[in-house]
Amino acid sequence: MTNYQTIEIERNSHIGTIWLNRPEKRNAFNEEMIKDLIDSLFELEEDDNIRVIVFRGKGKSFCAGADLNWMRNVKDYTYKQNFRESKKLAKLFFAIYNSPKPTICAAHGAVMGGANGLLAASDIAYATEDTIFAFSEVKIGIVPATISPYIVKRIGEFPAKELMLTGRRFTADEALKYQLVNAIFTPEALEQKIQETTQHLISSGPKAMAICKTLLYDIQNRFTLCESINYTSQIIAEIRASDEGQEGIASFLDKRKPAWEQ
Repeated sequence: MTNYQTIEIERNSHIGTIWLNRPEKRNAFNEEMIKDLIDSLFELEEDDNIRVIVFRGKGKSFCAGADLNWMRNVKDYTYKQNFRESKKLAKLFFAIYNSPKPTICAAHGAVMGGANGLLAASDIAYATEDTIFAFSEVKIGIVPATISPYIVKRIGEFPAKELMLTGRRFTADEALKYQLVNAIFTPEALEQKIQETTQHLISSGPKAMAICKTLLYDIQNRFTLCESINYTSQIIAEIRASDEGQEGIASFLDKRKPAWEQ
């Protein structure tokens, strides 16, 4: 198990939680945190006991965006250095979006700038009712580039234009209206909802969930509707014949819990 400087991993049964752990900096991104997030995500993905990955933040805020000291350094980077640095962040969001395991992001306090990429790239996103959001990059003369593919997937082109071009702050109620988050809760209810959702997920077939995620990715990003006929037929035929599929069907018919729940 790796010791990380900017994040903390918590394992609880089949649930792995990645805590952003720079509370004194409101969990702001820096180069080390980006690396820690990528490495910790891969660590949990390789742990066969972990079936669900949750992203959370320690302290008063989920993530305040970019760390000011990091931004001071970035200001003096060459184009090549900036490209290399930005690509690491882009790879982080893609790794979350493309993770074989279900991902949940639970936000509170503030979700600023690039932090919204963690939220939008996750499979399920929740927030507390008092959370404040912003795609604030334009306010300092830059753009929310690496998060944009996932924001547009979540909320659509024209809502993204309004929020990204103005850079204004918006409330959790608005984030819910825009579908940036699936639901909002009081802090106490959020804890209960995370537990409820993770229990739903770990009662599902682990391989089936991974294949389902691949299926949704491919349908959204690779195939036309016509091309999907053969592809989707192949997927269901393969999963029915798999060991997990056979066990799932048998347990359903026998009115018992499947092996992965025992």
